[in-house]
Amino acid sequence: MHDLRPQDLDIASLGPCTIPSPLIRLQDVGFVEDSTRIRLEHRTGPQFDKYEPFSLEEAGPRRTIYFDPRKTCAAVVTCGGLSPGLNNVIRSVYSELSYNYEVPRVLGVRDGYMGLNPQAGQPLVEMTPAYVDHIHDLGGTVLGSSRGPQEPATIVDTMQREGIDVLFCVGGDGTQRGALGIAQEARRRGLKKAVVGIPKTIDNDIQFVQTSFGYYTALEKAQEVLRGAHVEARCAPNGIGLVKLMGRHSGYIAAGAALASQDANFVLIPEVPFKLDGEDGFLAALERRILHKNHALVVVAEGAGQDLMAGECLGTDASGNAKLQDVGLFLREKILAYFRSRSIEVNLKYLDPSYFIRSVPANPSDRILSDQMARMAVHAAMSGKTDLLIGYMHNELVHVPIATAVAQKKQLDTASDLWTAVMRSTGQPMW
Repeated sequence: MHDLRPQDLDIASLGPCTIPSPLIRLQDVGFVEDSTRIRLEHRTGPQFDKYEPFSLEEAGPRRTIYFDPRKTCAAVVTCGGLSPGLNNVIRSVYSELSYNYEVPRVLGVRDGYMGLNPQAGQPLVEMTPAYVDHIHDLGGTVLGSSRGPQEPATIVDTMQREGIDVLFCVGGDGTQRGALGIAQEARRRGLKKAVVGIPKTIDNDIQFVQTSFGYYTALEKAQEVLRGAHVEARCAPNGIGLVKLMGRHSGYIAAGAALASQDANFVLIPEVPFKLDGEDGFLAALERRILHKNHALVVVAEGAGQDLMAGECLGTDASGNAKLQDVGLFLREKILAYFRSRSIEVNLKYLDPSYFIRSVPANPSDRILSDQMARMAVHAAMSGKTDLLIGYMHNELVHVPIATAVAQKKQLDTASDLWTAVMRSTGQPMW
């Protein structure tokens, strides 16, 4: 956010809102004015004064809307990796559109953006109450997902052919960059199409999204794994539990799960470089722990320690994310080799629960958040807002321009209360 300008937080609109919202009939709706905004920085003081002019448009239903619900067709697509809460989002998008706005046609896109390319041969799903009735109890996404971009021109062609006025794009920063390209292509053609993003990442690494849905479920399941690894370590002579958790370049899952479990002795994250060797290195610190306590639990985020691993660049995946070296396997071999060289026998158990954690159903906290984000996305789209995703700041849901949200990754602030608490909980050295 170093180069942020106030205008970078302005929300694009397809035109004036002249149609009374059908939500008026519900009588209990708290309508929001476009002029209602949430300050980007809620604290005061010299170090925060630079954020004084910055604020975000509050999300919520508008009294007048842009699209005539009776003539509107909407579609929802889920892209990228799995996350707890995806089916909850699908169901809530459908419910808000169909039951409250009375939109007659809501479509589901199969297998990510691929499903909007006719060459994939995937027909769109005509969503019904029966289709969405029980999906919120399931992990994954009933629509399927895939990585990789499709040509925005091809997607807009499909939207025109199918009469899709509104597209909801559920995914991480790669998905949102794709959504931005779709919105820009529609604007270039002079088409009145709304494209609204719903941020999805258990890594919790999207700017202006304080907490993303799926994150708390990931912490819940990850801390269960840490508890098991801790038991394994304690029940073996010189036992070491080594657990690798997801997070790419952000250490939120590793830090949060470690703090929730209170069992970890070392937490290694991308934001805090560390060295392996030497008296003040990780391996020596681990040896001191083993000799003193006879067991240890090590938690490592998948993006940590990448600078320690020699090798060629692995390139990028289909979503444009840099492929990472496997730090978990790397550390396992380094730890075993180190203790062999010191003639100390250890019992090391290595766990990588990543794909289990992201595939489970959402817990209550994430069910609520995914429902709120989905419904706010519907309100934004029906009001003719586009090129935006639903953000979450200071416990308020807000509108954030996609281009601004994906300009840089969010990383864990090592001066934050979260990381300070992790350091106090583990007692690990300050590398």
